[in-house]
Amino acid sequence: METAYERLERCYSSVRRRISFKPRVALVLGSGLGDYAEEINIEEVLDYREIDGFPVSTVSGHRGRFVFGYIGKVPVVAMQGRVHYYEGYSMEEVVLPVRLMKRMGAEILILTNAAGGINENFTPGDFMIIKDQITTFVPSPLIGPNMDELGPRFCDMSHVYDSKLQAIVKAAARDHEIPVKEGVYIQLTGPEFETPATIRMCRAIGVDAVGMSTGCEATAANHAGMKICGISCISNMGAGMSEGELSNEEVYETTERVAACFKRLITESIIRMAEEY
Repeated sequence: METAYERLERCYSSVRRRISFKPRVALVLGSGLGDYAEEINIEEVLDYREIDGFPVSTVSGHRGRFVFGYIGKVPVVAMQGRVHYYEGYSMEEVVLPVRLMKRMGAEILILTNAAGGINENFTPGDFMIIKDQITTFVPSPLIGPNMDELGPRFCDMSHVYDSKLQAIVKAAARDHEIPVKEGVYIQLTGPEFETPATIRMCRAIGVDAVGMSTGCEATAANHAGMKICGISCISNMGAGMSEGELSNEEVYETTERVAACFKRLITESIIRMAEEY
């Protein structure tokens, strides 16, 4: 049976047969944020379906392709749509894209998502820099035989999100007068939205925002030695915190409303990150 590392290498070989571009920064675009990829000075595009053994996104609004190009002078690969655990993929498959971008040459990983707000001081449309995460409620992507080629069996998780990258994002936000918050992100499995009781539990353990992705990707990237930054767009408040039912339409309405600010923040942050690292 093919090992996870052998599958990674098969995907990498498949990419290299089609794409010669070497990125320095990898960017994962979350729900409603995928249009940012159109802002890149695009050099090449590769659909996930063209990669041998690669998982395909099944979620509406996720284009399902890698976009290669430049932000300023920075070579970037952007995932225009990710795959999720709730789609029925294994955790190894869910984090394969992140490992593949590392294999392509990316040193910095920027993870974005649309998240539900749990902190009562948040409002829909806020941006939250992820300081730390809780992934206790989803399987670890590191379970199983260790990929010694990528990282150690027992990797340290004391500083998953790079403090220097966080400072760069905060400085870029300040200079462009974009308000940002900071907080702890929790990944739950989904695909259902959380109950009010779940939201109360998350708040009690110190969570500020909740979503269905990102945490496992950060864990795999940390294992592989990447520098990681995470930014959540607070698309809605958690169940029981506002009137009305939660819906995916609300997520896309909010991310569309703040898209211009998001694009400025990401562009300026990536340019500054490349200068610092």
